[in-house]
Amino acid sequence: MKYAFVTGGTGFLGANLIEQLIGDGWQVTAMHRRGSDTQLLRQMGVKLVEASLTDAGSLRAAMPENVDAVFHLAANTNMWRGGNAQQWRDNVEGSANIARVARETFARSKTAGRLIVTSSISAYGYHREQITEESPQLADDPRYHYLYTKKRAEQAVREEIGRGLDALFLNPCAIVGKYDSGNWAQTFFMIQKGQLPGVPPGRGSFCHAGAVARAHINAFHKGRRGENYILAGTDASFLEFFGKIAALLEKPVPKRTTPAVAIRTVGWLSDALSRFTGREPVITPEKAALITRRVVASSAKAERELGYDSATDLDAMLRECRDWLIEQKLLDKPAGAIKESV
Repeated sequence: MKYAFVTGGTGFLGANLIEQLIGDGWQVTAMHRRGSDTQLLRQMGVKLVEASLTDAGSLRAAMPENVDAVFHLAANTNMWRGGNAQQWRDNVEGSANIARVARETFARSKTAGRLIVTSSISAYGYHREQITEESPQLADDPRYHYLYTKKRAEQAVREEIGRGLDALFLNPCAIVGKYDSGNWAQTFFMIQKGQLPGVPPGRGSFCHAGAVARAHINAFHKGRRGENYILAGTDASFLEFFGKIAALLEKPVPKRTTPAVAIRTVGWLSDALSRFTGREPVITPEKAALITRRVVASSAKAERELGYDSATDLDAMLRECRDWLIEQKLLDKPAGAIKESV
């Protein structure tokens, strides 16, 4: 039997990963922060431990001595300058802590343990061309702090690799699938309520949550130490993406995008206003940049070395997300979905 320690287990990718680990016969310990919703993980039957990425002592107490794999999925995805200080602590200092504690634990137990780090395509910054593992990591502008910290989190882990840690990095693009109630699921909620303010002109690579989770497990078995593996999937514009969600909800399908300059202007003006109100705006400069850029990537390396499945089409991903939201009574069931289930 293999033993896994998972950070970020209460997130939707974490839930997909833990479900598959348990299905494969792993014993799973999932770390969570105080106050996190652990109901789904309890239903899955994992061992829960409370700890903080910014407290190395709590990580040492939480991590089992006989652990074979540490899956580090936890991340702070804040995209507003008001949360930057905490984001640095969570993403950069937290990654340094988990890497150091994992290295120490593997050394004490004399196991061939491995750390699998869930990074992000954001660590590569913004490119005009398709991103591959050979592309330079351009996330060096601290104004885009999430991207900035994801690159530096990888650098922090690499310092521990230099001290003997066996670790590698997965860089997913936009993840879509079940157990999501706070990421792309927000788009479902806005479209169903008729609250979508507009469609951004950006484009991205969308990947299936289940396939991304499976790639994590395969990375433990097959990945190469110190390597990055990009997990992409179906490339689509946000107009296509939002249009498919609208169709699944039987709502009017948007026909045009909002100009990038308008979205970015709203972001900067809203940010300026937030300096007086102290409240995070709906559109920040960081969010505006993300949704108006082209961020597409190739997963050829992950397909070749990890057996990553990038073939799930966008309609299937979105339908899975919608159906889970309906099952959880977080989303009203459209008439068409009722017919599909009959």
